[in-house]
Amino acid sequence: MPSTTTPDTLPTSTGAAILNLLLPHHRTTDRSHAPAEAFPRQLGRIADFVRAGAPIAFTLPGFPCKSPNPAKVLGHLPDMGERLSLTFLNTLCTEIERVYPPGARMVICSDGHVFGDLIGVPDGHIDAYADELRLLISDLGLERLSVFDLRDVLGDLPHDAKRVHVHERYAPTLDALRTEIRADDNALALYRGITRFLVEDTADHRGTRSALQRACRQRAYGVIQRSRAWGDLVADHHPHAVRLSIHPQPVGAPKFGIRLLDAPDAWTTPWHSAALRREDGTWTLMPRDRATRWGRVIERDGRPSHFEQA
Repeated sequence: MPSTTTPDTLPTSTGAAILNLLLPHHRTTDRSHAPAEAFPRQLGRIADFVRAGAPIAFTLPGFPCKSPNPAKVLGHLPDMGERLSLTFLNTLCTEIERVYPPGARMVICSDGHVFGDLIGVPDGHIDAYADELRLLISDLGLERLSVFDLRDVLGDLPHDAKRVHVHERYAPTLDALRTEIRADDNALALYRGITRFLVEDTADHRGTRSALQRACRQRAYGVIQRSRAWGDLVADHHPHAVRLSIHPQPVGAPKFGIRLLDAPDAWTTPWHSAALRREDGTWTLMPRDRATRWGRVIERDGRPSHFEQA
């Protein structure tokens, strides 16, 4: 019997098959599990690549740097959390090849320099983190991944000058952002999540808790402004890519939130935590000070890598 699939429906059906590979890893605070059809923006962009017979391009802003709080992480360089996450993303691209032979490529848009001054991480640590990401991708043979950061856009300009350039060209105004946060529940959830991270990441505050929270609420606006600016810059440089996010995203949002590893909530990332290997061989993420109560530190290449459950 001849196929009933027409050239017009083929890209859509292939796109749904590809999106179904991502759906089990959707990072969202929505409680219901939506089908592929609930993501028309992503389906449309994937279909464009399928019509052209080209590899699907994904962009993922994230992997900025390690948290500056030593109670949360093992150090300032990538460790097993990043190693597992990068391997997962490359494997996801490999799985796409099984349903779509041209496959997929993913650009890790490392955004640490964009807001490093607001989160208290030295630019030297951010450079070292991004350089190590590139080395990991090469050493692990993750050929479907690449790293993109501000050095690829603005070269050797001083880091402060780069931040000013990106903010002035792309960031929303503070008034506009405040209005959006007051009116939009998802924007409010992001603001609260960023504020919480800033409070948790501040390890050396000498004032009161309430003063710290006030300061972090103000800095959270700046982090979101810069993150939005980075997202728009990435979109300019990768205009056709399917946009992913490490933050929870509602069903149907312009960006598709993706969960990298098992974690106790939808906000935990490898750069805010340490990896723990459970007795059954599975992995999870948790703050370093909590992981020390569960297992022992394992070193790799002469530095702490992860925990193994005792």
